[in-house]
Amino acid sequence: MMSTRCSANHLDTVPFPFIGANVPEGHQGQSVEGMSHGSVLSKLKTGFHLRRIAWSFNADHQPIGGKFDSREDALVRGCLLASYITFDLSPELALNQPAAAGAVSADLLGRVRARVTAAGVKIDESALTTLARTVWPSLQKMKRRDQKYAAARAAAFTTPAGRGYLRELSIDELPGLTTPETTAVMLAFCEALGMPVNFIAPAFGFQKNCPYPDNEALRRLVQPHWEVCKQFGVSIGFHSGSGKSAENYRVVGEITGSHLEIKTSGRYTYEMGVALSRSTNPADQALWKDWYAFTQELALAGAFSGDATEQKMARSFIVASLPAPVDSAAVFYSPASCRAALATLSPSPEHMLFFEYNFLFVLAAGGQAVKSALGDHTPAGYAQRARFYAISDEARLRYAQGVAGYLVFLVETTGLAPAATCAAARQRLEACTSYSQLVAQIAP
Repeated sequence: MMSTRCSANHLDTVPFPFIGANVPEGHQGQSVEGMSHGSVLSKLKTGFHLRRIAWSFNADHQPIGGKFDSREDALVRGCLLASYITFDLSPELALNQPAAAGAVSADLLGRVRARVTAAGVKIDESALTTLARTVWPSLQKMKRRDQKYAAARAAAFTTPAGRGYLRELSIDELPGLTTPETTAVMLAFCEALGMPVNFIAPAFGFQKNCPYPDNEALRRLVQPHWEVCKQFGVSIGFHSGSGKSAENYRVVGEITGSHLEIKTSGRYTYEMGVALSRSTNPADQALWKDWYAFTQELALAGAFSGDATEQKMARSFIVASLPAPVDSAAVFYSPASCRAALATLSPSPEHMLFFEYNFLFVLAAGGQAVKSALGDHTPAGYAQRARFYAISDEARLRYAQGVAGYLVFLVETTGLAPAATCAAARQRLEACTSYSQLVAQIAP
């Protein structure tokens, strides 16, 4: 499906400032619709559905407004099977076209103001007006998209379970760290517009695969947002939530009473890297070495890019990967000096440079570490993706154990499941000696 769309020139591009380039969407070879279909087939294959556990799928970061206006009907079709949908307002906000003064009706603004006040939040009138004008165009388009989602489900399904879905509002794309006041206003707007959200994702300054350095500061940061969310009956979504410390997760679990969502998408290609790096299979090892070398080459090229953002990010990833202390002036004196520093590293999935660039390898034509090869939706790109389908049974088992083990760790540290339940699950997981044995324990 995706390659057919590509040949018809239906693919757009997605900006990745940290590599200084745009990459075709579906840059790992999948679409929201394709992922949902694949997940359904996987559940049927393993017999998971026979356990009568409801299947859940988040259509993450569905873009609202901007260049996606012309394509929203296709996005609605793609999200038909999602159990909840994350609305991402950033495409419309990026246009930087606030509403005209007076565009938000006095009645609506009054209801928002009253709801925020009832939630115990004080907000400056000028700040409220400015925020309302900033987000009003995107909120109008969010409402239109939400109505289309509801209509599509009403046409496709007959039961409340089929027609219903949860809403998440991502506001971590707004500039800077999100204030509790902004959280309250956005929740009040969604309520007043008849599309109350179940999750909201403020910007907490999280970086993927990096623990938050100060747990008391984290508590002071999150607690005021939770006080707001409690008043609206809403849970908090922690985006860039993967790779935090056990104590970080315990803190946010305690604050929210486990009413939270941890976004873990950044973790899964990392876990594949761990599985391949530890595999004893020669083909797995060859794939791992090619993969790690690819990330080093992208980091090296980025470190000497003329694009300021790309250069800054690449150098920060390299410094984080090298053993401390790092003499940055010496490392980045020239490409040759940087390459020599990187050559001292033993390939490891723990290196920040691998974590940040690894996903781009999946659809890179020929495994080439050049921007023109990334997100390649021709046979060359899919031949690269196919390398991951050919991994050994050992690597499949290691990967499944890694992902499942990480999820067990999350639900235990955030308080979503009792420690005894997690210990029992971990023991069964570690006892599996083959991938087929692990699958057999899932399927009835």
